[in-house]
Amino acid sequence: MRVEIWSDIACPWCYVGKARFEKALEAFPHRDQVEVVHRSFELDPGRAKGDVQPVLAMLTKKYGMSAAQAQSGEENLGAQAAAEGLDYRTRDRDHGNTFDMHRLLHFAKEHGRQDELIQIFYRANFAEERSVFSEGDERLVELAAEAGLDAEAAREVLADPARYADEVRADEREAAQLGANGVPFFVLDRAYGVSGAQPAEVFTQALTQAWGARSPLKLIDDGGAQACGPDGCAVPQQ
Repeated sequence: MRVEIWSDIACPWCYVGKARFEKALEAFPHRDQVEVVHRSFELDPGRAKGDVQPVLAMLTKKYGMSAAQAQSGEENLGAQAAAEGLDYRTRDRDHGNTFDMHRLLHFAKEHGRQDELIQIFYRANFAEERSVFSEGDERLVELAAEAGLDAEAAREVLADPARYADEVRADEREAAQLGANGVPFFVLDRAYGVSGAQPAEVFTQALTQAWGARSPLKLIDDGGAQACGPDGCAVPQQ
């Protein structure tokens, strides 16, 4: 079974939702037969690469809330993250364009390190003092190397804006086609969808339901066709 997760590194609920989903997956009896794929979704696709601002300033401008309300929201998110065993800095974080990180995640997928990299990006963005937005490409190269990727190869990806750009855009178009207008958005076997950072119990229910609904292959066979198998090929008889 395949689970696809549309998310953005700048999304705190994606950070929390991933932890909740993984708690459910860890207890799922068929977890070894579940493939998890991370898909791209930008919360702020129109933001220029060098346009970095404090999270609180972004929240007050985008949602028209006061600084006190924005800070209260961050404190609430910090508590939600802590309940899942996650570190979360409620002050002095910044916000910026995540397109290059999504490109690197597609690069990481080709090398089997996608889940490791997205978790490192989340940790760096939400828990660490150093910014993933204001230090330039070398900060992302450093994080990619931490995830087990070749640093020089990651640097080459970042140096070419076209590398994996089509893959990111394709993910975003597909999200729109599936009706995802927010993240995190979980799609199970292209048959079930779960929107938002739901409790682990909801993910458990979704995994169980999707697994149980899988249809066995229906074979159309009149019984007379020749075929080859482990014991050899059928020889036509005269």
